[in-house]
Amino acid sequence: MRSALALVAVSLFLAPSVASFAQVPAPTPVDYLAETPTRAPHAMVVSIHHDATDAGVEILHQGGNAVDAAVAVGFALAVVYPAAGNIGGGGFMLIRPSSARGIGKDAALKHGSPVFLDYREEAPAAASANMYLDAQGNIIPQASITGPHASGVPGTVAGLAYAEAHFGRLTLAKVMAPAIRLARDGYVLSAEEAANLQSPNLTQFPASHRIFQRDGNFYKAGETFKQPELANTLTQIAADPTSFYHGKLAAQIAAFEAANQGLITAKDLAHYEVKERTPLVGSYHGLEVLTSPPPSSGGIALIEILNILSGYNLPKIGPDRSPDQVHYITEAFRRAYMDRTDYLGDPDFNTLPLAEMAQPYYADAWRKTIDPLKPTSSADLVRPAGYLPDPTTILHPQKEDNETTHFSIVDADGNAVSNTYTLNFGFGSGVTVDPLGFLLNDEMDDFTSKPNTPNAFGLIQSAANAIAPGHRPLSCMSPTIISDPPITDLYGPIAKPGSTPTPTRPGKLRLVLGSPGGSTIMTTVANDLISVVDNGLNIQSAADAPRFHHQYLPDVLQFEKAFSIPAVEAMKARGYTTRRAAEFDEKSQGVWGDSELIAVDPTTGELLGGQDHRHHFGKAAGY
Repeated sequence: MRSALALVAVSLFLAPSVASFAQVPAPTPVDYLAETPTRAPHAMVVSIHHDATDAGVEILHQGGNAVDAAVAVGFALAVVYPAAGNIGGGGFMLIRPSSARGIGKDAALKHGSPVFLDYREEAPAAASANMYLDAQGNIIPQASITGPHASGVPGTVAGLAYAEAHFGRLTLAKVMAPAIRLARDGYVLSAEEAANLQSPNLTQFPASHRIFQRDGNFYKAGETFKQPELANTLTQIAADPTSFYHGKLAAQIAAFEAANQGLITAKDLAHYEVKERTPLVGSYHGLEVLTSPPPSSGGIALIEILNILSGYNLPKIGPDRSPDQVHYITEAFRRAYMDRTDYLGDPDFNTLPLAEMAQPYYADAWRKTIDPLKPTSSADLVRPAGYLPDPTTILHPQKEDNETTHFSIVDADGNAVSNTYTLNFGFGSGVTVDPLGFLLNDEMDDFTSKPNTPNAFGLIQSAANAIAPGHRPLSCMSPTIISDPPITDLYGPIAKPGSTPTPTRPGKLRLVLGSPGGSTIMTTVANDLISVVDNGLNIQSAADAPRFHHQYLPDVLQFEKAFSIPAVEAMKARGYTTRRAAEFDEKSQGVWGDSELIAVDPTTGELLGGQDHRHHFGKAAGY
């Protein structure tokens, strides 16, 4: 077992996912501890949309592995969940083979090592550090969020096609068939989905208004939504995915951008490539934590949080979501987010102190600064000296928002995929590439726009995330997989007496985790993991449990509306500044994130799916 962080190589954050497009009535409170997971003996797919989940299960039944199913789900969500599912955005895929034989066609996984695919968007060549500032140096409202200047070069098509080509068993055409069918024949809208399509972000752009809103004759619950232009685009991608970056589709995208004052050119598209990165590896209570490296900030922050908390017996301190537990967990959040603020950015252009951040003795030093009775003011928080280099630059803001989506998959062989991808804000930039039928991201907003100017969520960070051509913006997306430690060959050849045995195969799979939610992604993943590993909740209860969040700045402890009011008041009495999500909006659910989780029953080996009930059209299913 690797006791802290194993870094072999270092090669979205998106804001709280509240009901951002249409107000829907707050759900009747449920006892999350009484929730039960979906069970399947062999394979499991969990996503935010039932049609996308069904697409993944269909591919598994056809002999596909977890990666084949993931590619099918990813393209299907581009059709049925246009707020975040996409071919015009980007994301991260974490793949964990179940054995030393590896998975799929690529030799990189033949020895059973996990891989992290970075298909995050890139800044176009025309991007510049001050592109969203006016002549006086002030941020131009909405410039990095809405419209043609907001988009980075999309990575989703390249990422999903790369995953299929290297790690799948089937063909791209076969795994894309469900998505093409859903776009061509349509899918039936629920009331929640129909209301979401009324987003004003779509109304202001003619193609988006036409496709998603029927020019103002808004779709209603029970109607079938067809997207023939998107079906045609997906068909072309299935036949030749390189055309999106080098061929006919690339030419159409570049022509559309030029005609609409966009930044993305044919050269930008041709320059884009998927990057294989080595996942970060930590440990928590004897379990291996496989998680996301930069340009994700979430993985290293999660490892820091868990390292700090590993020194406490949380169940002895109090039950799940109790004030005493919330206190210690919040103080771990605060310290990890301080380090995230100062040190993280694109690893291809910055040297990041990841190994130092993940050391257990650094967590020990942080732990000594936590008062057991009261909070540490963020303004007074001092990093333990001698463990990390001094932050090199002044602080810069980080902007990320809410429309990301996550899905988790385990196949019958035990191979696992944890995938998070995004458009950034709901429906991205709002711009649909006409006549190709897909929405473009607004990921340029994830870069720093102006020093010392916190965004709407108060997040700040270093100049390592400055806008520059070819750079990838920092993200909080944190696909994560938890397992038993690798199994080692105690009797095989060892190079030197007393040396550590070489792991020969992965340990047993335990959890597949991830969520959208912007700055809350890392805390959501941590909450889910702690609820299962420390507090013994089943995976469905963990997905539905009310969430809490602290991100160092602003110095506010945030709670979902469903969180126990006495517990919130208890935290306020301890000295925390507290805030309940959408507290004064009676129609808002006051929620964030969307956990789509899988656990493995340690006794029976049965797969347990937890589909987040904050949305009402998701599904956990398997066979």
